[in-house]
Amino acid sequence: MPSLRIYFDNLLEGASPKVERRALTHVERLALVRRHGDFSLAYSTAVQSKLSYFGDADGYIAFGTKMRHHFALGDPVAAPDRRPDYIRRFVESAGGPWFVQIGEQTAQVLAGLGYKINRLGIDTRLALPDHDFSGKRNETVRYSERWLLKKGFSFEEDKRTIHLDEISRLSQNWRGDRIVKRWEMGFLNRPFYDQLGTDMRRFVLHGPDGDLVALLDFDPMFADGKVIGYTTAFKRKHIDASPHAEIGLTKFAVDRFREEGISVVTLGLSPLLDVGPSGFAESEFWRNAFQRAYDSPWVNRRRFNLQGQAAFKRRFHGAEEPVYIAFREGTYIEMLGLLRLVKAI
Repeated sequence: MPSLRIYFDNLLEGASPKVERRALTHVERLALVRRHGDFSLAYSTAVQSKLSYFGDADGYIAFGTKMRHHFALGDPVAAPDRRPDYIRRFVESAGGPWFVQIGEQTAQVLAGLGYKINRLGIDTRLALPDHDFSGKRNETVRYSERWLLKKGFSFEEDKRTIHLDEISRLSQNWRGDRIVKRWEMGFLNRPFYDQLGTDMRRFVLHGPDGDLVALLDFDPMFADGKVIGYTTAFKRKHIDASPHAEIGLTKFAVDRFREEGISVVTLGLSPLLDVGPSGFAESEFWRNAFQRAYDSPWVNRRRFNLQGQAAFKRRFHGAEEPVYIAFREGTYIEMLGLLRLVKAI
């Protein structure tokens, strides 16, 4: 029997503004991403389950619905000059939906539609080939790689040859050390799968005894049918792994991408980092609430290690690009719906 919570969710979602959902197939969504998926979340919007799609054969906005409200995920997957039109039509159709983890251009369009725009955090961008790991400030990154090699660890790209049960065991071990062990985050992060999706890349670290110690999965970013970059999608490491494992493996992967002529690697969202004034009309209440959450020892110990994730990404000294959250009405009810959608509560 469905739980009472699920029953009321379905009841509320049935009362949400009616949006004409586009029944795009997995193949159609990936085709659009290959043409227009030039931002970090683009690939995830195409392959993540339980999302809905607003749009047509030329582009879409991915969104989720919770507690009677619609939440758009990322920017529109469409030609840049067409994105404002998709945004305006979705706002009209969905009755003032929220937009989550959007870039500056989407934020500007929404500001013109009367939305409040707050910073949600930053995405760290490594522009290649100019960004490398030379110089004094990257000494700790280089040291991690040297330490691992000296101790007999080895790096490689997994060409889909590592047994999936080995991947599964590592992921289960990693989950045992998480703050919240019963579930993984959703919406902003899709669930981890042992098997790679189309066009994804996986880099792995083996210990001196040959055991799998850590892995990094990357989603592709595209422009005009060509891969232009990758974004960190998933990280897994053994709970007893050295702190050097994740740092050294990230360096190894970025170096390989640079050698291939890839133009950009992004490390993904650092939630609630640097949530100062956005430069747009915004909610001071939510700006202060985001800052308090980031600073809260309880949040970092019991819900999500915001500070630890931000500190890790800052080790690589990339360009920190603000990402935004946009809403017309930023009430507790909508925020509760979003927190439940991302499975933060």
